[in-house]
Amino acid sequence: MEQTPILALLDGVPVAQHPLLAGAIVLDDQFGLVPQTQVADRVHGTAMASLILRGDRNLNEQPIARRIHCVPVLGQGDRFPNDRLIVDLIYQAVLAMRQGDEPTAPNVIIINLSLGNPRKPFYTRLSAWARLVDRLSHQFGILFLVSAGNYDNVFDIPTYASMRDFEDADPVDRAKATIAALGQIVARRKLLSPSESVNALTIGAANSDSVSDADKRMARANVDPFLGVAMSNVSSALGPGFAGSVKPDVLLSGAKERLAMSASGAGLSVRPTSGMRPHGLKVAAPPRAGSDSWEHYTSGTSAAAALASRLSHQVHDSLEAAYAQTFLSLPSAQRAALIKAFVVHTATWPETTADLIKSVIGPPDGKRHVEQRDNIRRFIGYGFANPDEAISCANDRATFWAAGNLTQDQAVSVDIPIPDCVNGRALPHLMSATLAWFTPILPNRQSYRAVRLSLSEPSNLSLLRLDYAKGQPDQNQTRRGTLISRRWEGARAPAIAQNQISSITVQRENDIGSPVDESVPFGLAITFSMLGAVEIYDQVLARVAVRPQIPARP
Repeated sequence: MEQTPILALLDGVPVAQHPLLAGAIVLDDQFGLVPQTQVADRVHGTAMASLILRGDRNLNEQPIARRIHCVPVLGQGDRFPNDRLIVDLIYQAVLAMRQGDEPTAPNVIIINLSLGNPRKPFYTRLSAWARLVDRLSHQFGILFLVSAGNYDNVFDIPTYASMRDFEDADPVDRAKATIAALGQIVARRKLLSPSESVNALTIGAANSDSVSDADKRMARANVDPFLGVAMSNVSSALGPGFAGSVKPDVLLSGAKERLAMSASGAGLSVRPTSGMRPHGLKVAAPPRAGSDSWEHYTSGTSAAAALASRLSHQVHDSLEAAYAQTFLSLPSAQRAALIKAFVVHTATWPETTADLIKSVIGPPDGKRHVEQRDNIRRFIGYGFANPDEAISCANDRATFWAAGNLTQDQAVSVDIPIPDCVNGRALPHLMSATLAWFTPILPNRQSYRAVRLSLSEPSNLSLLRLDYAKGQPDQNQTRRGTLISRRWEGARAPAIAQNQISSITVQRENDIGSPVDESVPFGLAITFSMLGAVEIYDQVLARVAVRPQIPARP
């Protein structure tokens, strides 16, 4: 029996019968935009559908198993219709899918929004579009993946007089100069509506792709500003989010964006380039005039959000394959919250990247750690997601998950069995925990977010020889949204008893204002690993009550 879609794409009209997409799309033309959109103009929707279904075609990955539900909200020229409000289109699309006597996509719990309003950058006040996303997230238990937004305008790098000087510079110096230039204009590169949403995952673009070495050599005129450095794309919008929350939440590949010269002389002016063969994500596309190719290249946060949606689907597929009805019987809101946690769970700050931002933007005072972390997370949020690690296991690590609903002042503790094999071994090891939820909102109050959850430190940290990892957002910063991701690490030998247990507690707390009666769905992912301790997975598997039904390792 065919599986119904769990993921919806709200975007432009796709080429549904494209050779790479045929049979994989349920096209739901709620607003009558398909007949008025020429095939040649169906660029953005086709690209996003391609990335969700097949990933970056440079990698030739396997397509996801289910079809995706596509509701066009962009028409001719990939523009919103002139006679409809954006929020009305999104609202009506979601209601049609999930509500009524005959919902068109009743099982959808993931929605991709690779869209944004460049006229609505986020300045402390949430947009109507973001408030709608927050409301729908909690009402229907839907995980929205929203692109942070792109800025392709010209900016100055005053430390270099010409593009030749910039290109010939040491790669580290070039990266520092680019970060310094962006640091001067952060106030003009805010998140674009609706990516300030507190319930959605906001996706930034990582400066990476999988272009072949031969194709990379074709990029002769443009310069890589971050050669050898993991960084967000120059054009990727910067955080933080509402109430100083961590935004973007996570970064995924948005192509290895390069810079082209706009002007030079007294100083250098540059602009970011869009995706192309030497530096882009390869996607399905309408055939272009004079070409018989059905593929093209894209880049930016829209592409990164589509890859995050693909990852979300793959997480669902992995949990379904491993746990079957144990997972599928969970309410949709709990499954969506759990997927939200897993997408961010593998994200980390590369030490080189964090040190580079800290050294350039500072502040230079070594005691001002909170401000330094503020500047780092402004660019990279919780860090760079690792899709492979998010959907697979290894024999030297074990990942646990929990999901549920919390009512007022309720708490739940999750026990983590610590494998005996780590006792007395002085090897690098870590524990990480990621908690995600969907809060009801109070749109007429300053606090806005009605419910916050807290995540305790694991018990027995001293026995496990674990300390709070420094390369992550500050604990206070992580309490301002609807996602908390924390890591503890160490290299000294744990001193544990046989069948040792550690526990983590999730506590519901009312945010500022009157208590809210509605229950809150949450998902929690926890990983324990020790480099080289290959017995971990099997020892933990023997002690857990709910086991995967098939081997989770390759």
